[in-house]
Amino acid sequence: MQDQYQRNIDYMRVSITDRCNLRCQYCMPNDITLLPMDMILTYEEILDVIRQAATLGIRKIKVTGGEPLVRKNCPDLIREIKNIDGIEKVTLTTNGILLPRFVDELKDIGIDGINISLDTLRTDRFAAITGFDALAQVLKGIDASLAAGISTKINTVLQKGVNDDEWIDLMKLAEDRKLDVRFIELMPIGYGDKERGINDHELRGKIRDMYPGTEEDTSVHGNGPATYIRIPGFKGGVGFIAAINEKFCQDCNRIRLTCTGRIKPCLCYGESFDLREILRTREGEERDTELRETLRKAILYKPKEHCFEQSSQITEKKKMSQIGG
Repeated sequence: MQDQYQRNIDYMRVSITDRCNLRCQYCMPNDITLLPMDMILTYEEILDVIRQAATLGIRKIKVTGGEPLVRKNCPDLIREIKNIDGIEKVTLTTNGILLPRFVDELKDIGIDGINISLDTLRTDRFAAITGFDALAQVLKGIDASLAAGISTKINTVLQKGVNDDEWIDLMKLAEDRKLDVRFIELMPIGYGDKERGINDHELRGKIRDMYPGTEEDTSVHGNGPATYIRIPGFKGGVGFIAAINEKFCQDCNRIRLTCTGRIKPCLCYGESFDLREILRTREGEERDTELRETLRKAILYKPKEHCFEQSSQITEKKKMSQIGG
């Protein structure tokens, strides 16, 4: 389905939990209050939403959290999503800690890709950023995903004075591994509005200076807005999601379903559409019709662009873990 600006909206990020086994401050600070489970959509409710979204042209689903693998039977949900008519691709974003336990099952299900969040390769720094000494488990998760032959991406958020001195080491994960390392600009949402991210445009220039033979990579690597470069001698790719300094709103193809059943047309703004009430107060064809019409309204309501570069105009006040960003 197209929105009012003729963008084809075919991608939905689906948060299935606000829980996580890490505490990265820009995503899930220690003072956050977890939701009671009766406020979070059941798996059947999530599947009902995706079924109706598929009738409107949603073809790609990203399962997110919090940390999705901490929710019981997450692989079973992914299997059911894969079986929905019209859904062509299902991928997962995870911190990687639980991947060794679930990777074989995810491979058997036919997961189309796994994104693993990793902001540092230093044990002490990992503990400082996430609150836990778990770097070794994440690295095992990356190896397990690659060994299973699953398309694997590393998502890295660089912050000034925190981990911005590690961009070379993180980038080089793609040198001898067939994976993509993507640098994501820090979103000024929740705790992120108090920190300073790294300009991906400048980072791209530094990489070109280091590797003069670097070329733009126009091949498709995933569902969303990342742009990629190809570095001579690297087995994998290096990508950038520069939402602030290289605004890509004109090509945005996504909506978001929060774990509480709200559809967000744009990460930047607080406006959302409540599906949980429909799911829990309507039945049968009436329920399906209202779900479709609310999804349709959310797509048509999608704003022309975000305003991350003007923080005073950002209306989203929730933390990233509550949104499923």
